[in-house]
Amino acid sequence: MSEASPQIPTCTADEALQWLKAGNERFVAGRSHFPSLQREVLASLTKGQQPYATILGCSDSRVPPELVFDAGLGDLFIVRVAGNVLGPSIAGTLQYAEAHLHTPLFVVLGHEGCGAVKAALGSKYQGDTHRARISVLLENILPALDDLDPALSPEALLSAAVRANVQHTMKALMASPEGSAGLAQGRVKLVGAIYELESGRVRFLDDDAPTA
Repeated sequence: MSEASPQIPTCTADEALQWLKAGNERFVAGRSHFPSLQREVLASLTKGQQPYATILGCSDSRVPPELVFDAGLGDLFIVRVAGNVLGPSIAGTLQYAEAHLHTPLFVVLGHEGCGAVKAALGSKYQGDTHRARISVLLENILPALDDLDPALSPEALLSAAVRANVQHTMKALMASPEGSAGLAQGRVKLVGAIYELESGRVRFLDDDAPTA
């Protein structure tokens, strides 16, 4: 991933967040703008990319960020991994987005009914076992579950765990040298969100997300 001449985006983090919210409103209402491709758009993108937001989301096939936010080609820089967890490769990709693409907004996007989070709950509370590499993935989620109430109903526990996992990933990003520097210097804004499978709506966890 190399860019010949990365440029500072022409939008602010708050503007980018409003574009995401507006796009999700169009998606929920069935008024998406991007049902097809236009050749002039493809041609312009051969010159480079300048996405206005970076999304760290889950690999779940039901949650494609471009559709969820009604975004066009070149609008979003997307990293997808089961459970929207951090790891060296994911962290490196996010660092690239900040250092070279200069996206002002970063979103950690979880979703209802996340299978990876549910598997982590099974490992923690039922002693479920998984294949070796899946277990490595789940180790990234388990710390997020420490403060949950196991007496909750299964549905409420999973919902709380999905939220806690998003917040855990956000905290890890804020604690990293690059993340803390970007937030402190006002270069980026970080927000968490959860996609509702039944409605298609994205619920942002806190509109007063960390910023400089």
